[in-house]
Amino acid sequence: MTMAAAMQSRTAEAPARSKASRIAQVDIVTDLDAAETVWRAFEEPGHLFTPYQRFDLLSPWQRLVGEREGARPFIVIGRDADHRPLLLLPLSLRQSHGVRTACFMGGKHTTFNMGLWNVACAAQTAIADLEALLAPLREHADVLALTQQPLRWHDQQNPFALLPRQSAINGCPQLVMEPGGPSASRISNSLRRRLKSKEKKLQPLAGYRYHLATTDADITRLLDWFFRVKPARMAEQKLPNVFAEPGVEQFVRSACLAPRGEGRVIDIHALECDEEVIAIYAGVADGQRFSMMFNTYTMSEHARYSPGLILMRYIIDRYGERGYRSLDLGIGSDEYKRMFCKDDEEIFDSFVPLTSRGKLAAMAMSSLSRGKRLVKQNQMLFDLARRLRQAFG
Repeated sequence: MTMAAAMQSRTAEAPARSKASRIAQVDIVTDLDAAETVWRAFEEPGHLFTPYQRFDLLSPWQRLVGEREGARPFIVIGRDADHRPLLLLPLSLRQSHGVRTACFMGGKHTTFNMGLWNVACAAQTAIADLEALLAPLREHADVLALTQQPLRWHDQQNPFALLPRQSAINGCPQLVMEPGGPSASRISNSLRRRLKSKEKKLQPLAGYRYHLATTDADITRLLDWFFRVKPARMAEQKLPNVFAEPGVEQFVRSACLAPRGEGRVIDIHALECDEEVIAIYAGVADGQRFSMMFNTYTMSEHARYSPGLILMRYIIDRYGERGYRSLDLGIGSDEYKRMFCKDDEEIFDSFVPLTSRGKLAAMAMSSLSRGKRLVKQNQMLFDLARRLRQAFG
């Protein structure tokens, strides 16, 4: 623990205890290495967290991307009266226009943002606990901008749902799976037949196969291909290439190579033949849910047989057969996502002012977010905005 964090612990103890809160001490750690041991302990069984908040995913993001964007680690650890850690918030702090804003680490690359919680503590958290947790942050930050939080995770309410909140700008389509259910309950037989007839065109290719990359050599080879093809795909769709931003490629490579149990922190699923990679999907998994992070498919003539959809069918069946309960393809309601994902994950944003200066910032952020959501919901406006962007971009 850094000296600053140790000092902060002591100052936080008194006011927190007087509120009959479980949280008796709050540490603020500004150094990733100092937080690593406690953070990794929160990834053990008995804790509630999304796979996007693993240390091996967020620490390379912070070091390689966040730091370049001027974001400093701001890791908040709440402890009980016996100093046992109850929760960890993986935040980073940015300063802009004189306002200090704390956000979840991960930037554009995490679909879901959440703290890491002791399961029992998460179930019993009351608003008094959250007040005790947030009070000591006022010295360091003006506003918390906590976006893209799931309302529930693995059938347990996100404790931060108790804070003032609003619906996030974009929804997240999800597929809810019945463990051990028939294959038709995951993907309709008619969609399976359509995909099977497309796949017949690819099956004669030498070495045609679906697999989950397991070796460092395979992962590196697939990522080399992804970083060559993705920019071309993004340019074709007139979309900005977020993977070209400083540090992003190194961050992605680091998380894809980091081991996690039998898999990796980011798993890569691929459809390929001997002559080329046809499609890849990469995402995070935690035994109950698979969540897609990035994907692309070949620029060759094989693209016409919907290899991305064929690969998606393999992935859904793989996780369905392993007893997973849900799967999502990331934020945004692209048409291909709706082919597989009929439900919607409830996600919310909270803009919490900590100081008087933060009140204005929180109001501005909240209004901006609501405005963007309205535009997204009005498809006509959204299409118009997209056409204008293409015309003038």
